[in-house]
Amino acid sequence: MAAKSRKLRSGYTTGACAAAAAKAAATALFGGSCPTEVEIPFPDGSRVTFAVSRCQLRHKEAEAAVIKDAGDDPDVTNGAEIVAVVGLMCGCGAEPVEIRAGRGVGRVTKPGLALEVGQDAINPVPRQMIKAAVAEVLDQARERQDVIVFISIPKGEELAKKTLNQRLGIVGGLSVLGTTGIVRPVSAAAWTATISASMSVARKTGLEEIVLATGRTSEAAVQKELFLPEEAYAMMGDYLEFSLQEAARHGFKKIHLAAMWAKVMKAAMQVPQTHVRHGALEVEAALAFLGELGVEDEVLASLQGSNTAREIYGRLTELDRADIIEEVCLAAQAYGQKVSGLLVTVYLVDGQGKLVVTV
Repeated sequence: MAAKSRKLRSGYTTGACAAAAAKAAATALFGGSCPTEVEIPFPDGSRVTFAVSRCQLRHKEAEAAVIKDAGDDPDVTNGAEIVAVVGLMCGCGAEPVEIRAGRGVGRVTKPGLALEVGQDAINPVPRQMIKAAVAEVLDQARERQDVIVFISIPKGEELAKKTLNQRLGIVGGLSVLGTTGIVRPVSAAAWTATISASMSVARKTGLEEIVLATGRTSEAAVQKELFLPEEAYAMMGDYLEFSLQEAARHGFKKIHLAAMWAKVMKAAMQVPQTHVRHGALEVEAALAFLGELGVEDEVLASLQGSNTAREIYGRLTELDRADIIEEVCLAAQAYGQKVSGLLVTVYLVDGQGKLVVTV
């Protein structure tokens, strides 16, 4: 009997952790002692308690940190220290809680994101969460005072190198993100939001063509061929149909679609979401599809027994049937154009990162 798969554990966004750290620092500043945990409000009205990993009270300011727990999501910031320093202001600020970026939090340098160029990369919902959390402390203070909150991620600049921040125009560190406070494991919302943000930046910089790649190998192969600006590249992962539709919604005129054989085959077979968890590419279904394309019975017979799409590709290559491989690419192109309504060029990349077919 097969064992049940373990339910993936949710975690908390960088924005939620920043809000918790800010409340802890504010509590220390106005209460005179450091808390070991704090409870903060979430956008949906719920409340969550966070452990405070460290806290220090200084003259007219306090510093506190929370360790981010992203649950089972493969987030580069999981385990990172999120720090807030809260200090007193003179009371002349536009708002009672002013928020600024500290070390390891980036700055926006390209248009098209939720923040204006030049702003600190702390998104609107995290800002609201930080203000709401700190306001709870200010409301309890004997004497109302305005405060300034600096959010920092000590390893943020290093961690940002593992993200798409540079391409999106966020320099100097990470973004403080989150729309709900909760990180869902392998979140589709996070993926699609990044795709949309990439496209928005590309359009704002005046680009009319977008490159959709399923992975870094495919993207690197077409970069050598196209010489388009960095902003033109959007890592779509497995979100094929979404990305095609989103490209149309953003007003692009042309799509460059780069992928390896299994993903191209799925596109040709009109599979909208190409991740294996949405259905592995069944060899029999693939061979039936090739039959529909007009592939001869003797060729189909020689492909029988293949275990994977990659093996099908290998056997077609050994048979010197580049024509069949190109037909599959053309079918993928037709699907892309049908879904997006745009001109689509398909680039097939092999396992060594070499561009082998362009249609």
